[in-house]
Parts: sequence; C-alpha cells; structure tokens
Amino acid sequence: MPPKVLRRTLSLAGLDVPVIELTGSAGPRLTVLAGVHGCEYAPMAAVRRWTLTLAERDLRGSVRAVPVLNLPAFRARSPFVVPDDGKNLNRCFPGDPAGTVAERLAHAAFTQLIEGSDALVDAHAGDMVEALEPFALYDAGASEDRARELAAAYGLGYVIRQEPGPGRAVGGTTSTAAADIGIPAIIAEAGGCGLVEPAAVAAHVRGLDRVLAVLGMTSDPAPDGETPVYLGRFLWLRAAREGWWEPVVRPGQRVAAGQALGTVSSLDGAQVLQSVTAPAPGVPMFITSSPAVAATGLLLGLGAD
Repeated sequence: MPPKVLRRTLSLAGLDVPVIELTGSAGPRLTVLAGVHGCEYAPMAAVRRWTLTLAERDLRGSVRAVPVLNLPAFRARSPFVVPDDGKNLNRCFPGDPAGTVAERLAHAAFTQLIEGSDALVDAHAGDMVEALEPFALYDAGASEDRARELAAAYGLGYVIRQEPGPGRAVGGTTSTAAADIGIPAIIAEAGGCGLVEPAAVAAHVRGLDRVLAVLGMTSDPAPDGETPVYLGRFLWLRAAREGWWEPVVRPGQRVAAGQALGTVSSLDGAQVLQSVTAPAPGVPMFITSSPAVAATGLLLGLGAD
C-alpha cells in the first residue's frame, strides 16, 4: 500500500519550514534534509521530485523530508551563510536555543528532525560559487559502519570518512551532530554553481532510492550507482591573502602531492601572491569557481588518500 502523506509546515526557530511526512508499514525512520545552504538548488529539486514519486510506492517505515531548511538564505539567495547573522548553518549543529538565528535553527532542526531518526541523509551541492565532483561524506563514530554503508549506497564516485578532532576539515555539521548521538548519517553532494543540473538532480533521486533499498524500506530494486573510491581525509585549502583565484585543475582530477593547483594573484595581475600546491595526493572534490577570494577564503577541498 502507498504511504500516508502529510504535507505541513513545522515551526523551527520561528520559521515555517515545509516538511513532507510519508508513513508506511512498520520500519525505520529516515530523515532527509535539503536546503541547509540556501543556494544549493539541485538537492532541493531532487527532494521535491523524490517525495512525489515515493507517495506512489510501497514503503516500510517512515520518511520525513525537508526540501528547503534554510529559508532565510534561500529567500535572500545567500550562499553559505544565514543572512541574519552571517553564520554557516552547517557549522552550527547541534545548535543553541538561546543563540543567533543560525544557531537556533540548527537546534530546532536537530531536536525536532534529526533526533529520533534511524538514519539521516543531508543532501547538498556546491554552493553558488563552487564547482563540485559528486561525493558522500560520513563521520567516524559508533554508527560509522552503517553510515559508510549508506554513503557507498548513495552511488556517487567518492566517499570520504571524517575523523574527529582538530584535523577535521569541517565540524558542526548535521552528520557530525547525528554521529555524536549514534545516528548513521551522511552528507551527499552533487551539483554546483547555483544550477539545477538535471544530472545532479537525478543523482540525488537515485541515491535516495538506493538508501531506501539498503535500509529495507522498499521492495524496489536499487538503481545502478557507481562503485565509490574511498578517501581517508578532507583537506580544505585557503587563500593567504585577498586576490584573484585562478585554479589550474578541475574537480575530480587526480593530483599528486606537490602538484600545482592554482594561484592567487594581485587584482592588477602583476604579482602572484600565492602558489597553491597539493599537500597530499588526492582528488579535488570542490573548487571555488569565482576569482574573487578574501584572505583565509576557501579555495578548494581535497579528498586525500
């Protein structure tokens, strides 16, 4: 039997966030988030499409899906940060009920959506100025075996494991907060540059269907996906000074340790301020596509062997 479908808004930190709840027979509870960053449109489009198709299929368990979580950033077309406080929502989890807008939204989403889930998929893309190679990321912890299984099942080309501690490229994420309370969680990335690319949307829809199959929530066969390459570290490289960023590699291109990745030069083009090289062998997962970079601005993320 098709699941019962409830479309409603959920009040999170004073925002009326759209939520689609699909309830079938007894089984796991899967939470799917998109729009944690306001200009990552491909996964938002995918969750909208996927929930429509899921409403017509047999379902064991329940799915709680949010197509656009970060409403302030979506409405303002604000990449990376919540415009009200300038904070990156996906650095604020598990949040603070007495904090700024981003911190309150993170806390509300964590307590009302993530807690109590049997699995979490947070669907992302490269933001407005990020070109990206599709990958999935999971965090080390008590639930990491299951999280690794979900990351592989999503069917993207690469899977990255994040270790806790000061060497972690990014913290305060949905997946980190979920892992800390034992929930298997992944961040799945496909798409970029503020575009609704059909191939990226299809990759997310296919990945979500594959997660359902792994969790035993559907009898449908899992769609085909790529066998991923596993990478052990995520290294984020930043600009030492403000300037003009010009990469010489592309996302998904394998690089050797010491290989040139690009330069930051003066705005008049007369001086190279920084020559950026690979600190380890690996694959650029995303590259900032805008020439404009600030001091400490993010240039690229390298998935390292």
